[in-house]
Amino acid sequence: METNILLENGTNELEVLEFTLGNNHYGINVAKIREILVYQQITPVPNSHPYVEGIFMPREEMITVIDLRRSLGMQPSEDKGLFIITNFNKLNIAFHVDAVVGIHRVSWTEIIKPDSTVNAKDDGVSTGVIKMENKLVVILDFEKIVTDICPETGLKISDIAELGERDRNTSPIMIAEDSPLLSKLITDCLKKSGYTNLNVNANGREAWDKLVEYKDDGVLRDKVHCVITDIEMPEMDGHRLTKLIKEDDEMKYIPVIIFSSLVNDEMRRKGEALGADAQLTKPEIGHLVEAIDRLIQ
Repeated sequence: METNILLENGTNELEVLEFTLGNNHYGINVAKIREILVYQQITPVPNSHPYVEGIFMPREEMITVIDLRRSLGMQPSEDKGLFIITNFNKLNIAFHVDAVVGIHRVSWTEIIKPDSTVNAKDDGVSTGVIKMENKLVVILDFEKIVTDICPETGLKISDIAELGERDRNTSPIMIAEDSPLLSKLITDCLKKSGYTNLNVNANGREAWDKLVEYKDDGVLRDKVHCVITDIEMPEMDGHRLTKLIKEDDEMKYIPVIIFSSLVNDEMRRKGEALGADAQLTKPEIGHLVEAIDRLIQ
């Protein structure tokens, strides 16, 4: 099974692949998926992380297989199941699941953000929940699962140290990022690189409401010199936020940087069509600072 993203740009919609682990239903953004394969023979790797089942080589390409059941604290499946081959953060990784149910087209406004009783601040692996008929589908944070195995796949924080000593810069920067952990890492890295005037928002809707408020109050140019946005966020995604900014006569001058694990060739074309000024994958925090330097001059 191969997947194709057919959504229009900036509609605040996504396609979710529903799959199962036992009797539990989970989801993944189709934009992360390269293909789905039937189970293939896995070669174990000595001394690898407990979540890593091993490696296999479809079409001469070595891919790591993660046991999704084990990463969620479940017993490994006795059935062979399927591999969901993903691509994000410039990594190709296979997630071993039991079965695939189908693909649903939903709006980000339909995705319920888990509260703190479900997601501990930095430890939760759910980014949202969708109610479908008589069941709940939990959207998993696949980046968090991979980062727990190898932290440098999340943000290359070492890149900030390589920038050396930098002057303090008070240009106001707006950030839209729904992951509390990544939001903290991004803000810490930007502060270390000299940017101290940060306006942090939990999703695109929150950021957009503030932009509209600043515009109505006549202080937009003083309050926001640059917007950094993730793509995947509940209520309003980063593509919708970019579209709204670039279609507004008073806001379109504001540089928008898309900073997401989903910046592949197809998503890059979408971002360009919407008017994004720069697009970077999540590990490249050093390049993010360089893009801000360039765009706010």
